[in-house]
Amino acid sequence: MIRFKKNKSFKVKIPKSLKFALVFLLNFTGTCYNEVSASPNENLSSSLNFIADSNVSDFISNEHLAPKYFDLKIEEYANMEYINEKRSGFDSKMHFPNPFHNMKSVNNQGNTLINKRVDSLNQKKYDPKIVLTDVKSASIKKNNIIIDSIGKHIFFPVKNGTNLRNFDPQFLEVPNITISPKAPYNFTNGKVRVNILRENEILDSYWISAAVANNPVLDGYYADPEILYSNKTKKYYIYPTSDGFTGWSGTYFKTFSSKNLIDWKDEGVILDLPKDVTWGKKNAWAPTIAEKKVNGEFKYFYYFTASQKIGVAVAQDPVGPFKDSGKALIDKSIKGIKSGQEIDPDVFTDPTSGKNYLYWGNGYLAVALLNDDMVSIDTSSVKIITPDKTFREGAEVFYRKGRYYFLWSENDTRSPDYGVRYGYSDSPIGKIVIPPNNLILSKRPEEGIYGTGHNSIINKAGTDKWFIVYHRFSLPKGITMGRAAGYNREVCIDQLNFNEDGTIHQVKPTVHGLSGKN
Repeated sequence: MIRFKKNKSFKVKIPKSLKFALVFLLNFTGTCYNEVSASPNENLSSSLNFIADSNVSDFISNEHLAPKYFDLKIEEYANMEYINEKRSGFDSKMHFPNPFHNMKSVNNQGNTLINKRVDSLNQKKYDPKIVLTDVKSASIKKNNIIIDSIGKHIFFPVKNGTNLRNFDPQFLEVPNITISPKAPYNFTNGKVRVNILRENEILDSYWISAAVANNPVLDGYYADPEILYSNKTKKYYIYPTSDGFTGWSGTYFKTFSSKNLIDWKDEGVILDLPKDVTWGKKNAWAPTIAEKKVNGEFKYFYYFTASQKIGVAVAQDPVGPFKDSGKALIDKSIKGIKSGQEIDPDVFTDPTSGKNYLYWGNGYLAVALLNDDMVSIDTSSVKIITPDKTFREGAEVFYRKGRYYFLWSENDTRSPDYGVRYGYSDSPIGKIVIPPNNLILSKRPEEGIYGTGHNSIINKAGTDKWFIVYHRFSLPKGITMGRAAGYNREVCIDQLNFNEDGTIHQVKPTVHGLSGKN
Protein backbone atom coordinates (compact mmCIF):
# COMPACT_ATOMS: atom_id res chain seq x y z
CA MET A 1 0.00 0.00 0.00
CA ILE A 2 1.15 3.52 -0.73
CA ARG A 3 0.38 5.71 2.25
CA PHE A 4 0.27 9.49 2.18
CA LYS A 5 -0.32 9.74 5.93
CA LYS A 6 -3.59 11.08 7.17
CA ASN A 7 -7.37 11.83 6.92
CA LYS A 8 -9.63 10.50 4.16
CA SER A 9 -9.06 7.42 2.11
CA PHE A 10 -10.58 6.10 -1.08
CA LYS A 11 -9.91 3.43 -3.67
CA VAL A 12 -9.10 4.00 -7.30
CA LYS A 13 -9.70 1.15 -9.74
CA ILE A 14 -7.10 1.15 -12.50
CA PRO A 15 -8.17 -0.21 -15.91
CA LYS A 16 -6.10 -2.84 -17.67
CA SER A 17 -4.83 -0.36 -20.25
CA LEU A 18 -2.95 1.55 -17.56
CA LYS A 19 -1.77 -1.25 -15.34
CA PHE A 20 1.73 -1.86 -16.72
CA ALA A 21 3.06 1.63 -16.15
CA LEU A 22 1.75 1.66 -12.60
CA VAL A 23 3.00 -1.85 -11.82
CA PHE A 24 6.41 -0.77 -12.94
CA LEU A 25 6.23 2.45 -10.97
CA LEU A 26 5.21 0.74 -7.73
CA ASN A 27 7.56 -2.18 -8.22
CA PHE A 28 10.43 -0.05 -9.32
CA THR A 29 10.29 2.34 -6.40
CA GLY A 30 10.43 -0.54 -3.95
CA THR A 31 12.62 -3.26 -5.42
CA CYS A 32 14.44 -2.61 -8.65
CA TYR A 33 17.03 -0.02 -7.72
CA ASN A 34 19.79 0.24 -5.21
CA GLU A 35 20.11 3.92 -5.88
CA VAL A 36 21.95 6.37 -3.64
CA SER A 37 22.88 9.99 -3.99
CA ALA A 38 26.61 9.53 -3.56
CA SER A 39 29.38 7.60 -5.25
CA PRO A 40 30.62 4.20 -3.97
CA ASN A 41 33.58 5.80 -2.23
CA GLU A 42 31.49 8.50 -0.59
CA ASN A 43 28.43 8.38 1.62
CA LEU A 44 26.41 5.35 0.52
CA SER A 45 23.91 5.81 3.28
CA SER A 46 21.83 8.48 1.54
CA SER A 47 18.20 7.70 0.88
CA LEU A 48 17.17 6.09 -2.37
CA ASN A 49 16.28 8.41 -5.22
CA PHE A 50 13.26 6.52 -6.44
CA ILE A 51 12.39 7.02 -10.08
CA ALA A 52 8.89 8.23 -10.84
CA ASP A 53 9.25 9.47 -14.40
CA SER A 54 10.06 6.25 -16.22
CA ASN A 55 7.94 4.84 -19.02
CA VAL A 56 7.88 1.08 -19.40
CA SER A 57 5.58 0.78 -22.36
CA ASP A 58 8.54 0.28 -24.70
CA PHE A 59 9.83 -2.82 -22.96
CA ILE A 60 7.32 -4.25 -20.48
CA SER A 61 4.86 -6.54 -22.17
CA ASN A 62 4.43 -9.44 -19.76
CA GLU A 63 0.77 -9.46 -18.81
CA HIS A 64 1.39 -11.71 -15.78
CA LEU A 65 3.14 -8.83 -14.04
CA ALA A 66 -0.22 -7.47 -12.86
CA PRO A 67 -3.78 -8.58 -12.24
CA LYS A 68 -6.57 -7.41 -14.54
CA TYR A 69 -7.26 -4.58 -12.14
CA PHE A 70 -5.59 -3.54 -8.95
CA ASP A 71 -6.67 -1.15 -6.25
CA LEU A 72 -4.49 1.71 -5.17
CA LYS A 73 -5.45 2.98 -1.77
CA ILE A 74 -4.47 6.56 -1.14
CA GLU A 75 -4.82 8.41 2.10
CA GLU A 76 -4.90 12.18 2.01
CA TYR A 77 -1.86 13.98 3.31
CA ALA A 78 -1.01 17.60 2.55
CA ASN A 79 2.71 17.12 2.00
CA MET A 80 2.29 13.86 0.04
CA GLU A 81 5.23 12.26 1.84
CA TYR A 82 5.92 8.60 1.02
CA ILE A 83 5.95 6.47 4.16
CA ASN A 84 7.43 2.98 4.16
CA GLU A 85 5.01 0.73 6.05
CA LYS A 86 7.91 -1.27 7.46
CA ARG A 87 9.54 1.70 9.21
CA SER A 88 10.20 1.39 12.91
CA GLY A 89 10.93 3.79 15.73
CA PHE A 90 14.68 3.79 15.36
CA ASP A 91 14.53 5.17 11.81
CA SER A 92 11.79 7.72 12.39
CA LYS A 93 13.86 10.42 10.69
CA MET A 94 14.09 8.41 7.47
CA HIS A 95 12.01 9.94 4.69
CA PHE A 96 11.43 8.73 1.16
CA PRO A 97 10.57 10.81 -1.88
CA ASN A 98 6.95 10.51 -2.91
CA PRO A 99 6.77 8.64 -6.24
CA PHE A 100 3.62 10.61 -7.10
CA HIS A 101 5.34 13.91 -6.36
CA ASN A 102 3.56 15.81 -9.17
CA MET A 103 0.16 15.25 -7.59
CA LYS A 104 -0.88 18.47 -5.90
CA SER A 105 -3.96 17.33 -4.00
CA VAL A 106 -6.08 14.29 -3.43
CA ASN A 107 -9.77 14.59 -2.75
CA ASN A 108 -12.36 12.93 -4.94
CA GLN A 109 -10.31 13.54 -8.08
CA GLY A 110 -8.29 10.37 -7.68
CA ASN A 111 -9.00 8.88 -11.11
CA THR A 112 -8.17 12.15 -12.86
CA LEU A 113 -4.95 12.61 -10.95
CA ILE A 114 -3.81 9.03 -11.54
CA ASN A 115 -4.63 9.29 -15.23
CA LYS A 116 -2.66 12.51 -15.52
CA ARG A 117 0.27 10.89 -13.82
CA VAL A 118 0.18 7.90 -16.17
CA ASP A 119 -0.11 10.24 -19.17
CA SER A 120 3.00 11.97 -17.88
CA LEU A 121 4.76 8.62 -17.65
CA ASN A 122 3.82 7.73 -21.18
CA GLN A 123 5.24 10.99 -22.50
CA LYS A 124 8.66 10.12 -21.08
CA LYS A 125 11.20 7.65 -22.31
CA TYR A 126 12.27 4.80 -20.03
CA ASP A 127 15.05 5.62 -17.56
CA PRO A 128 18.49 4.71 -18.97
CA LYS A 129 19.55 3.33 -15.60
CA ILE A 130 17.22 0.39 -16.21
CA VAL A 131 19.28 -0.65 -19.22
CA LEU A 132 22.55 -0.23 -17.32
CA THR A 133 21.55 -1.98 -14.10
CA ASP A 134 19.39 -4.87 -15.31
CA VAL A 135 22.48 -6.93 -16.00
CA LYS A 136 22.84 -10.65 -16.64
CA SER A 137 26.48 -11.30 -15.80
CA ALA A 138 26.77 -13.95 -13.08
CA SER A 139 29.93 -12.21 -11.86
CA ILE A 140 28.01 -9.16 -10.64
CA LYS A 141 26.55 -9.11 -7.13
CA LYS A 142 23.21 -7.76 -8.28
CA ASN A 143 21.80 -7.02 -4.82
CA ASN A 144 24.72 -4.69 -4.20
CA ILE A 145 24.83 -2.55 -7.37
CA ILE A 146 25.20 1.11 -6.42
CA ILE A 147 23.77 3.99 -8.44
CA ASP A 148 24.94 7.56 -7.94
CA SER A 149 22.21 9.51 -9.71
CA ILE A 150 23.83 12.87 -9.03
CA GLY A 151 27.31 12.01 -10.23
CA LYS A 152 25.89 9.76 -13.00
CA HIS A 153 27.94 6.78 -11.84
CA ILE A 154 27.01 3.09 -11.55
CA PHE A 155 29.24 0.73 -9.58
CA PHE A 156 29.23 -3.03 -10.18
CA PRO A 157 30.62 -5.10 -7.27
CA VAL A 158 31.95 -8.32 -8.78
CA LYS A 159 33.03 -11.70 -7.47
CA ASN A 160 36.58 -12.81 -6.82
CA GLY A 161 38.38 -13.93 -9.98
CA THR A 162 36.43 -11.70 -12.39
CA ASN A 163 38.54 -10.51 -15.34
CA LEU A 164 38.20 -6.73 -15.10
CA ARG A 165 40.39 -6.16 -18.15
CA ASN A 166 37.78 -7.65 -20.42
CA PHE A 167 34.44 -7.51 -18.62
CA ASP A 168 30.95 -7.57 -20.13
CA PRO A 169 28.13 -6.69 -17.66
CA GLN A 170 25.61 -8.06 -20.20
CA PHE A 171 23.23 -5.10 -20.18
CA LEU A 172 19.50 -5.37 -20.78
CA GLU A 173 18.74 -5.56 -24.49
CA VAL A 174 16.06 -3.11 -25.62
CA PRO A 175 14.87 -2.67 -29.23
CA ASN A 176 16.39 0.39 -30.97
CA ILE A 177 18.62 1.10 -27.96
CA THR A 178 22.40 0.84 -28.09
CA ILE A 179 25.19 1.46 -25.63
CA SER A 180 28.41 3.02 -26.84
CA PRO A 181 31.14 2.00 -26.60
CA LYS A 182 30.08 -1.63 -26.65
CA ALA A 183 31.15 -4.15 -24.02
CA PRO A 184 33.53 -5.65 -22.99
CA TYR A 185 35.29 -2.94 -20.96
CA ASN A 186 38.63 -2.58 -19.23
CA PHE A 187 37.96 -1.45 -15.65
CA THR A 188 41.51 -1.88 -14.38
CA ASN A 189 42.26 1.77 -15.10
CA GLY A 190 39.10 3.07 -13.45
CA LYS A 191 35.63 4.05 -14.60
CA VAL A 192 34.40 4.04 -18.20
CA ARG A 193 32.04 6.55 -19.83
CA VAL A 194 29.14 5.07 -21.79
CA ASN A 195 26.35 6.67 -23.83
CA ILE A 196 22.82 5.34 -24.16
CA LEU A 197 21.48 5.96 -27.66
CA ARG A 198 18.19 5.60 -29.47
CA GLU A 199 18.66 5.63 -33.23
CA ASN A 200 22.01 7.43 -32.86
CA GLU A 201 20.55 10.08 -30.53
CA ILE A 202 22.30 10.24 -27.15
CA LEU A 203 19.66 9.94 -24.45
CA ASP A 204 22.03 9.97 -21.49
CA SER A 205 25.59 9.26 -20.39
CA TYR A 206 26.90 7.46 -17.32
CA TRP A 207 30.19 6.49 -15.78
CA ILE A 208 30.36 2.79 -14.97
CA SER A 209 32.96 1.05 -12.86
CA ALA A 210 33.58 -2.40 -11.40
CA ALA A 211 35.75 -3.83 -8.65
CA VAL A 212 36.02 -7.04 -6.67
CA ALA A 213 33.87 -6.90 -3.52
CA ASN A 214 34.28 -10.04 -1.45
CA ASN A 215 31.66 -8.87 1.04
CA PRO A 216 29.06 -10.22 1.26
CA VAL A 217 30.65 -13.66 1.05
CA LEU A 218 27.39 -15.56 0.42
CA ASP A 219 24.92 -14.99 -2.39
CA GLY A 220 21.54 -14.04 -1.00
CA TYR A 221 20.25 -13.18 2.45
CA TYR A 222 21.73 -14.99 5.45
CA ALA A 223 22.52 -14.02 9.03
CA ASP A 224 23.88 -15.15 12.43
CA PRO A 225 26.86 -16.93 10.84
CA GLU A 226 28.77 -19.69 12.61
CA ILE A 227 32.12 -20.72 11.09
CA LEU A 228 34.03 -23.98 11.40
CA TYR A 229 37.31 -25.31 10.03
CA SER A 230 36.98 -29.04 9.43
CA ASN A 231 40.06 -31.14 10.09
CA LYS A 232 38.37 -33.91 8.15
CA THR A 233 37.86 -32.05 4.85
CA LYS A 234 40.42 -29.23 5.29
CA LYS A 235 37.72 -26.72 4.41
CA TYR A 236 35.91 -23.87 6.14
CA TYR A 237 32.14 -23.99 6.61
CA ILE A 238 29.61 -21.24 7.34
CA TYR A 239 26.38 -22.25 9.06
CA PRO A 240 23.93 -19.30 8.96
CA THR A 241 20.33 -18.46 9.61
CA SER A 242 18.43 -18.49 6.31
CA ASP A 243 17.22 -14.90 6.01
CA GLY A 244 14.84 -13.01 3.76
CA PHE A 245 11.74 -14.10 5.71
CA THR A 246 9.57 -11.54 7.48
CA GLY A 247 9.69 -12.07 11.23
CA TRP A 248 12.69 -14.40 10.87
CA SER A 249 10.24 -17.14 9.90
CA GLY A 250 12.65 -19.39 8.01
CA THR A 251 12.35 -23.13 8.65
CA TYR A 252 15.56 -24.62 7.25
CA PHE A 253 19.34 -24.43 7.62
CA LYS A 254 22.01 -24.51 4.91
CA THR A 255 25.80 -24.63 4.90
CA PHE A 256 28.49 -23.22 2.61
CA SER A 257 32.05 -24.44 2.12
CA SER A 258 35.32 -22.73 1.15
CA LYS A 259 38.99 -23.50 0.86
CA ASN A 260 40.12 -19.89 1.20
CA LEU A 261 37.45 -17.91 3.13
CA ILE A 262 36.68 -15.96 -0.08
CA ASP A 263 35.02 -18.30 -2.57
CA TRP A 264 32.04 -20.12 -1.08
CA LYS A 265 30.02 -23.07 -2.39
CA ASP A 266 26.39 -23.61 -1.45
CA GLU A 267 26.19 -27.15 -0.04
CA GLY A 268 22.40 -27.06 0.25
CA VAL A 269 19.93 -27.66 3.06
CA ILE A 270 21.34 -29.67 5.96
CA LEU A 271 18.36 -29.56 8.34
CA ASP A 272 14.72 -28.88 7.49
CA LEU A 273 12.60 -28.34 10.60
CA PRO A 274 9.22 -29.48 9.20
CA LYS A 275 10.78 -32.71 7.90
CA ASP A 276 13.60 -33.45 10.32
CA VAL A 277 12.60 -32.08 13.74
CA THR A 278 9.59 -33.18 15.77
CA TRP A 279 9.75 -30.72 18.68
CA GLY A 280 10.17 -27.43 16.77
CA LYS A 281 8.85 -26.59 13.32
CA LYS A 282 9.53 -22.85 12.95
CA ASN A 283 12.04 -20.04 13.49
CA ALA A 284 15.24 -21.79 12.41
CA TRP A 285 17.83 -19.47 13.91
CA ALA A 286 21.45 -18.99 14.85
CA PRO A 287 23.25 -22.37 14.80
CA THR A 288 26.65 -23.38 16.16
CA ILE A 289 28.74 -26.50 15.56
CA ALA A 290 31.56 -28.56 17.04
CA GLU A 291 33.81 -31.13 15.38
CA LYS A 292 34.84 -34.09 17.55
CA LYS A 293 36.64 -37.37 17.09
CA VAL A 294 34.67 -40.23 18.61
CA ASN A 295 36.29 -43.68 18.53
CA GLY A 296 38.61 -42.49 15.78
CA GLU A 297 35.79 -41.13 13.59
CA PHE A 298 34.82 -37.50 13.05
CA LYS A 299 31.43 -36.40 14.28
CA TYR A 300 29.72 -33.04 14.00
CA PHE A 301 27.41 -31.75 16.72
CA TYR A 302 25.10 -29.05 15.37
CA TYR A 303 23.24 -26.92 17.93
CA PHE A 304 20.37 -24.81 16.62
CA THR A 305 17.31 -22.82 17.58
CA ALA A 306 13.80 -23.95 16.63
CA SER A 307 10.57 -22.51 18.04
CA GLN A 308 12.62 -20.58 20.64
CA LYS A 309 14.17 -23.78 21.98
CA ILE A 310 17.65 -25.20 21.46
CA GLY A 311 18.33 -28.63 20.03
CA VAL A 312 21.21 -30.67 18.65
CA ALA A 313 21.65 -32.79 15.54
CA VAL A 314 24.57 -35.09 14.71
CA ALA A 315 26.33 -36.02 11.47
CA GLN A 316 29.52 -37.70 10.31
CA ASP A 317 30.28 -35.00 7.74
CA PRO A 318 30.23 -31.18 7.92
CA VAL A 319 27.49 -31.04 5.27
CA GLY A 320 25.36 -33.75 6.82
CA PRO A 321 23.01 -35.47 6.67
CA PHE A 322 22.24 -34.35 10.22
CA LYS A 323 19.94 -36.33 12.49
CA ASP A 324 18.12 -34.53 15.27
CA SER A 325 18.46 -35.99 18.78
CA GLY A 326 14.68 -36.18 19.07
CA LYS A 327 14.13 -33.63 21.81
CA ALA A 328 15.07 -30.09 22.77
CA LEU A 329 18.27 -29.67 24.74
CA ILE A 330 17.22 -26.31 26.23
CA ASP A 331 13.45 -25.83 26.37
CA LYS A 332 12.70 -23.59 29.34
CA SER A 333 14.02 -20.50 31.04
CA ILE A 334 16.42 -20.63 33.95
CA LYS A 335 15.24 -19.99 37.48
CA GLY A 336 15.47 -16.30 38.24
CA ILE A 337 15.28 -15.22 34.57
CA LYS A 338 12.04 -13.33 33.99
CA SER A 339 12.53 -12.19 30.40
CA GLY A 340 14.47 -13.08 27.29
CA GLN A 341 14.53 -16.17 25.10
CA GLU A 342 16.27 -19.53 24.99
CA ILE A 343 18.02 -18.96 21.65
CA ASP A 344 21.43 -18.32 20.07
CA PRO A 345 23.58 -21.26 21.24
CA ASP A 346 27.38 -21.21 21.08
CA VAL A 347 29.53 -24.29 21.67
CA PHE A 348 33.11 -23.98 22.94
CA THR A 349 35.82 -26.52 23.75
CA ASP A 350 38.33 -25.34 26.34
CA PRO A 351 41.77 -26.18 24.89
CA THR A 352 43.30 -26.23 28.38
CA SER A 353 40.90 -28.75 29.94
CA GLY A 354 39.17 -30.41 27.01
CA LYS A 355 35.79 -29.64 28.57
CA ASN A 356 32.89 -28.62 26.34
CA TYR A 357 30.55 -25.75 27.14
CA LEU A 358 27.26 -24.55 25.72
CA TYR A 359 26.31 -20.86 25.98
CA TRP A 360 22.91 -19.41 25.11
CA GLY A 361 20.38 -16.66 25.75
CA ASN A 362 18.69 -13.51 24.55
CA GLY A 363 18.49 -10.85 27.25
CA TYR A 364 20.76 -12.94 29.46
CA LEU A 365 23.81 -15.18 29.00
CA ALA A 366 23.84 -18.71 30.42
CA VAL A 367 26.50 -21.42 30.34
CA ALA A 368 26.48 -25.15 31.11
CA LEU A 369 28.89 -28.04 30.81
CA LEU A 370 28.07 -30.46 28.05
CA ASN A 371 28.20 -34.09 28.99
CA ASP A 372 30.59 -36.41 27.17
CA ASP A 373 27.84 -37.45 24.74
CA MET A 374 27.65 -33.80 23.52
CA VAL A 375 23.85 -34.06 23.28
CA SER A 376 22.99 -33.37 26.91
CA ILE A 377 24.10 -30.92 29.57
CA ASP A 378 25.10 -31.20 33.21
CA THR A 379 22.08 -29.41 34.65
CA SER A 380 23.88 -28.81 37.95
CA SER A 381 26.46 -26.66 36.13
CA VAL A 382 24.06 -24.10 34.66
CA LYS A 383 25.19 -20.57 35.50
CA ILE A 384 24.17 -17.05 34.53
CA ILE A 385 27.17 -14.97 33.41
CA THR A 386 25.54 -11.98 31.68
CA PRO A 387 28.41 -9.51 31.21
CA ASP A 388 26.50 -6.21 31.53
CA LYS A 389 23.37 -4.34 30.42
CA THR A 390 24.56 -4.07 26.81
CA PHE A 391 24.19 -7.82 26.31
CA ARG A 392 21.36 -8.64 23.90
CA GLU A 393 22.19 -11.94 22.17
CA GLY A 394 24.60 -13.82 19.94
CA ALA A 395 27.34 -14.90 22.36
CA GLU A 396 30.66 -16.10 20.91
CA VAL A 397 33.49 -17.53 23.02
CA PHE A 398 37.08 -18.24 21.95
CA TYR A 399 40.50 -18.68 23.53
CA ARG A 400 43.78 -16.92 22.71
CA LYS A 401 47.05 -16.74 24.62
CA GLY A 402 45.67 -17.66 28.03
CA ARG A 403 42.59 -15.47 27.81
CA TYR A 404 38.94 -16.39 27.22
CA TYR A 405 37.14 -13.85 25.05
CA PHE A 406 33.40 -13.32 25.23
CA LEU A 407 31.71 -11.44 22.38
CA TRP A 408 28.04 -10.48 22.17
CA SER A 409 25.66 -8.28 20.19
CA GLU A 410 23.87 -5.23 21.55
CA ASN A 411 20.62 -3.58 20.40
CA ASP A 412 17.98 -5.06 18.11
CA THR A 413 19.15 -6.75 14.91
CA ARG A 414 16.70 -4.47 13.05
CA SER A 415 18.57 -1.40 14.31
CA PRO A 416 21.37 0.28 12.33
CA ASP A 417 23.20 0.40 15.68
CA TYR A 418 23.32 -3.36 16.13
CA GLY A 419 26.95 -4.00 17.05
CA VAL A 420 29.44 -6.27 18.82
CA ARG A 421 31.02 -5.74 22.23
CA TYR A 422 33.43 -7.96 24.13
CA GLY A 423 34.88 -8.83 27.49
CA TYR A 424 37.43 -11.38 28.72
CA SER A 425 38.07 -13.75 31.59
CA ASP A 426 40.58 -16.22 32.97
CA SER A 427 37.84 -18.86 32.97
CA PRO A 428 35.30 -20.14 30.42
CA ILE A 429 32.51 -19.48 32.94
CA GLY A 430 33.50 -15.95 34.00
CA LYS A 431 33.71 -13.56 35.76
CA ILE A 432 33.85 -11.41 32.61
CA VAL A 433 35.98 -8.27 32.69
CA ILE A 434 34.66 -5.37 30.59
CA PRO A 435 37.50 -3.31 29.09
CA PRO A 436 37.05 0.34 28.14
CA ASN A 437 36.03 1.06 24.54
CA ASN A 438 34.79 -2.50 24.11
CA LEU A 439 32.54 -1.81 21.09
CA ILE A 440 34.62 -3.54 18.42
CA LEU A 441 32.20 -3.80 15.48
CA SER A 442 29.63 -1.18 14.54
CA LYS A 443 28.08 0.68 11.64
CA ARG A 444 30.19 2.57 9.12
CA PRO A 445 27.87 5.14 7.52
CA GLU A 446 30.49 6.53 5.14
CA GLU A 447 30.49 3.13 3.43
CA GLY A 448 26.76 2.52 3.78
CA ILE A 449 27.36 -0.31 6.28
CA TYR A 450 24.81 -0.75 9.09
CA GLY A 451 23.50 -3.38 11.48
CA THR A 452 26.83 -5.21 11.96
CA GLY A 453 26.55 -8.00 14.49
CA HIS A 454 25.92 -11.58 15.62
CA ASN A 455 29.39 -12.83 14.85
CA SER A 456 31.62 -15.86 15.08
CA ILE A 457 35.43 -16.01 15.13
CA ILE A 458 37.87 -18.25 13.27
CA ASN A 459 41.62 -18.68 13.64
CA LYS A 460 43.72 -19.68 10.65
CA ALA A 461 45.38 -22.88 11.84
CA GLY A 462 49.06 -22.55 12.72
CA THR A 463 49.00 -18.74 12.70
CA ASP A 464 47.89 -15.85 14.87
CA LYS A 465 45.58 -14.62 12.11
CA TRP A 466 41.97 -14.21 13.21
CA PHE A 467 38.81 -13.36 11.30
CA ILE A 468 35.38 -12.17 12.32
CA VAL A 469 32.29 -13.43 10.48
CA TYR A 470 29.17 -11.33 10.96
CA HIS A 471 26.03 -10.09 9.28
CA ARG A 472 25.01 -6.59 8.25
CA PHE A 473 22.05 -4.91 6.57
CA SER A 474 21.96 -5.56 2.83
CA LEU A 475 23.95 -2.89 1.04
CA PRO A 476 23.02 -0.35 -0.24
CA LYS A 477 19.26 -0.53 0.19
CA GLY A 478 19.04 -2.06 3.68
CA ILE A 479 19.19 1.25 5.52
CA THR A 480 16.07 2.37 3.63
CA MET A 481 14.00 -0.70 4.55
CA GLY A 482 13.07 0.12 8.14
CA ARG A 483 12.38 -2.95 10.26
CA ALA A 484 12.59 -5.18 7.20
CA ALA A 485 16.35 -4.56 7.12
CA GLY A 486 16.58 -6.98 10.04
CA TYR A 487 15.10 -9.75 7.90
CA ASN A 488 17.29 -9.11 4.85
CA ARG A 489 20.88 -9.42 6.02
CA GLU A 490 24.16 -10.40 4.41
CA VAL A 491 27.15 -12.35 5.74
CA CYS A 492 30.59 -10.72 5.69
CA ILE A 493 34.13 -11.55 6.80
CA ASP A 494 36.85 -9.13 7.90
CA GLN A 495 40.13 -9.43 9.75
CA LEU A 496 40.24 -9.33 13.56
CA ASN A 497 43.38 -7.83 15.11
CA PHE A 498 44.70 -7.60 18.65
CA ASN A 499 46.66 -4.94 20.47
CA GLU A 500 49.88 -5.90 22.27
CA ASP A 501 48.07 -6.07 25.62
CA GLY A 502 45.58 -8.61 24.25
CA THR A 503 42.68 -6.19 23.85
CA ILE A 504 40.81 -6.39 20.58
CA HIS A 505 41.41 -3.70 18.00
CA GLN A 506 38.26 -2.09 16.63
CA VAL A 507 37.16 -3.85 13.44
CA LYS A 508 36.55 -1.79 10.33
CA PRO A 509 33.74 -3.47 8.36
CA THR A 510 34.49 -3.35 4.65
CA VAL A 511 32.93 -3.86 1.23
CA HIS A 512 36.09 -5.35 -0.28
CA GLY A 513 36.44 -8.01 2.44
CA LEU A 514 39.39 -10.40 2.52
CA SER A 515 41.96 -10.79 -0.21
CA GLY A 516 44.30 -13.62 -1.14
CA LYS A 517 46.94 -11.95 1.03
CA ASN A 518 44.89 -12.60 4.18
